[in-house]
Amino acid sequence: MSTNIEEVVRSRYGAVAVSKLSSEQDGVRAVAEAFGYSADELRSIPAEANMGLSCGNPTATANLRAGETVVDLGSGGGLDVFLSAAKVGPTGRAIGIDMTPEMIDLARRNAARANDGAGYPNVEFHLATIDRLPLADNSVDCVISNCVINLAPDKSAVFREIARVLKPGGRLAVSDIALKQPLPAEIAQDVMAYVGCIAGAVQIEDYKRGLIEAGFSNVEVIDSGSDLNAYAKIENQSACCSPATTQITAETRLSSGAYSCCAPAPAAGADEQPLNALAELLTRYNVNDYAASVKVFAVK
Repeated sequence: MSTNIEEVVRSRYGAVAVSKLSSEQDGVRAVAEAFGYSADELRSIPAEANMGLSCGNPTATANLRAGETVVDLGSGGGLDVFLSAAKVGPTGRAIGIDMTPEMIDLARRNAARANDGAGYPNVEFHLATIDRLPLADNSVDCVISNCVINLAPDKSAVFREIARVLKPGGRLAVSDIALKQPLPAEIAQDVMAYVGCIAGAVQIEDYKRGLIEAGFSNVEVIDSGSDLNAYAKIENQSACCSPATTQITAETRLSSGAYSCCAPAPAAGADEQPLNALAELLTRYNVNDYAASVKVFAVK
């Protein structure tokens, strides 16, 4: 995995983890509902587990069953892990993988205070990258992910890792961003657009091909038809996936000194130009013309 991209993504999502975004905010809740979560589902988990980062609801399509082991790649605050834990029950396991320490800390806090302090006895979170999973071969029934694989520079490595940990007959059920056509060069080459889940996405046919080459069968990558502009329901949102509110301030600066593409528009100043330039760039393109929220299915 590209060290530069990995560090930019880790820094950006670390800032989101401490931003206090939650389902208690109307815009954050509206994004989750726009991409398939019910109000009942959101009420059933800690509010802080939802930060408006979703591009679908993989738990709705994974067909999880009692006793299964499910792994969520890029688990963030624990949203899909907690919903999965309820579906697999006390005899199953729901495992979250995230490379951002702040996200892992947040997810573990969310887990500990859930259910009136009883927590989730069948949930665990691991700090790791999704191309090097800390899991045994053939140990998982289902792998899910929500708007994260598009951020991985080496998607082939991620697909191979998923195939390694899945049991024979195990399945993949993912929500992600993929491209319907090539991006304009000025967006494709912008690292901040990468962090915002646009520039790192691959075309739908390439997504299918990568899974088949990793050994999967029955591969489907389906355009859900969701409007990616739903992220604008969070104040000052300028691109998909990573929300912005006035609560994200200087902490959103990346280690490189730039802002995330989705951070709030700051006061004018020389060091704010990367964000302002990208925000202006994205006003000239309709993201829906190029990218899609997709549902991905495959069987090992």
